[in-house]
Amino acid sequence: MAHMKIQKSRHHVEPVEPKKKKQKKAPAIREKVPGARGWRGRGGGAAALVPTVREYRGTTVQVCGLWPFSSGTSSPMIGVPLGKHEETQATVCCDPISWFQRARLISNPSAFVLGKPALGKSTLVRRMGIGLAGQGTSPLVLGDLKGEYVDMVEALKGQVIKLGRGVGYLNILDPGQAIEVAQLLEDEGHEDAAVRVRADAHGRRLNMVVALITISRNQPPTDQEQTIIDRALRWLDEHFEGIPVLGDLLKVIQDGPDELQQVALNRGDWKLYQQETKALEATLLGLTGGGKLGEIFSRHTSEPMERGKAVVFDVSTIDETETDLQAAVLLACWSYGFGTVNVAHALADAGLEPRRHYFVILDELWRALRAGKGMVDRVDALTRLNRSVGVGQVMISHTMSDLLALPAEEDRMKAQGFVERSGMVICGGLPASEMTLLTKAIPLSRQEQQKLVSWQDPPAWDSRGLDIEPPGRGKFLIKVGGRPGIPVHIGLTKVEAKLNDTNKRWHDTSEKAPLLAETAVASPTAGDPA
Repeated sequence: MAHMKIQKSRHHVEPVEPKKKKQKKAPAIREKVPGARGWRGRGGGAAALVPTVREYRGTTVQVCGLWPFSSGTSSPMIGVPLGKHEETQATVCCDPISWFQRARLISNPSAFVLGKPALGKSTLVRRMGIGLAGQGTSPLVLGDLKGEYVDMVEALKGQVIKLGRGVGYLNILDPGQAIEVAQLLEDEGHEDAAVRVRADAHGRRLNMVVALITISRNQPPTDQEQTIIDRALRWLDEHFEGIPVLGDLLKVIQDGPDELQQVALNRGDWKLYQQETKALEATLLGLTGGGKLGEIFSRHTSEPMERGKAVVFDVSTIDETETDLQAAVLLACWSYGFGTVNVAHALADAGLEPRRHYFVILDELWRALRAGKGMVDRVDALTRLNRSVGVGQVMISHTMSDLLALPAEEDRMKAQGFVERSGMVICGGLPASEMTLLTKAIPLSRQEQQKLVSWQDPPAWDSRGLDIEPPGRGKFLIKVGGRPGIPVHIGLTKVEAKLNDTNKRWHDTSEKAPLLAETAVASPTAGDPA
C-alpha cells in the first residue's frame, strides 16, 4: 500500500498535550524555640534584661570537667592576695618578691607606688608586708617618717626602734652583730667570710662618719680628713675595749697617735698636725655636743636591731623642718639595717643559719630625697643592688613631679631612673598633668590614663557629714613593662582597718569634742547664783 502524504494546511493546528501539574512539597514543620531573651509575642514573656550567671572559682583540677563552661583568670595567682580585679572580680595576688622569685614575672624584686594622698598607697604596702611576713619574709621599715607602720610591726610582734631628740640614740660606730658573727665564722672555719664581714662593718662606719660631716658642713670632708678618720677607726678597733662612740673617735684624733700623724703628713711637727685636724675636730665637737644634728649619734645605741624580725625605725618625732637631721637619721637607719642584713646573709652562706629574705619599705620617698646631699645616691645604690643583697623593696611617692623637683639636674635624672628600673609600677589616682611625665617612664594606653585620672576625683558633695570615700580609694593599676595593666581594688578586713587608720588624731578630737562642749555649757550654769 502506498504511503499517503497529508499536507498540512496553513490553518491546521496540531493538538497539544496538556502539561502535567507539579506536585507541591509539604511545608516543613519548624519547632518553636525561644529567642535570646525568651519567647516573643503576646504572653511570651521575653526578658528585657538578661540576668548574669553566677560565677564560681576553683582550681584547674576541680573545674576541668566543666568544659566548655570554664575560663582562665586574667591575673596571676602567685603572691600576696591584694584584692579583686576591678573588671572580672578575680582575686589578684601580687608582691615584688613572689613575682620575682616564684612567678618569674619581673626581672628584679622591686616596686614603685605612685598616687595622690589619702588613696591607700601605704595601705597597699602594709597589705604586702603582712602577707610576706606570713610567708617568712621580714618587713624592714628603715625610717618611718610619719609613724604609719608602727601598728603593723607591733601586730607582727616585731621590733619598734624609736629615734629622735631625747627619744632614742643610734651609735654610728656600733658594728652591730658584725664582730660576734665574724668570730663565729672564724671558729667554724670560714675565715674569708669573717674578713668580709669585718671589712663591710668598717666601710659602713666610715661612710656614716663622712656622711654626717657632709651634712653638718654642707660639703664633704677633704681626702686627707677621710684618711685620718679611716686610720682612727682602725686604731679604735685594735686598742679600744668595747664599742666606741663619736666622743672616743674625737679623743683619738685629738691625742694624735703615731699612725694618725703619719697619714696627716706632719713629719713630726705637732703644731702642723693640730692645724691639719682643727676643722675636723670642730665638726666632731658639733656632732658630740649637740649642734643642729643633736645628740642622737653621740651615745650608745638605745635598742639594737634583731635578726629575723619585722623592724621599724620610728623617726616620726623629728620635725619636718629639720631636714638635715632627717637626712642624717635616715642614712644611719639604712646603713644600720643593711649591715644587719649583710650579717644574716653571711651566716646563711656559711650554713650556720637558715636563709632569710627581707622586704624593705621606703615610704615618703620624696621627703627622704629632699632631706639632704647624698640621699639620691644612696637610694640609687639600693635600687641597683636589691637582687645581689637578697632583699625586695618598695618605694612610695606621690607623683613624678616630686622626683623631678630636686635642685640638681643629676639628682633628677637618677630619681627618674627609680621608676624606670622598678620591676613593677603600681599607680593610684593621679592628676592629668602627670600623664606626660609618667608615660615617659612606663607605657600607658589612653584608657589606662583615663582610669588613673578618674580615680583622683574627690568624693561626691554631701553636707550630712557621712563618711563617703573618694571613687579611687583602694584602687590601683599594676603595670609590668608594656603589658596591659591589672586594675585591682583593695578591701580591708576589720583587723586591717585598725592597723591602717592614719587619722587617729582626728578621731580623738571628734570623740572628745562633745565632752568639751558639754563641760563648757555646764560650767556657767553651775556657777550661776540663781
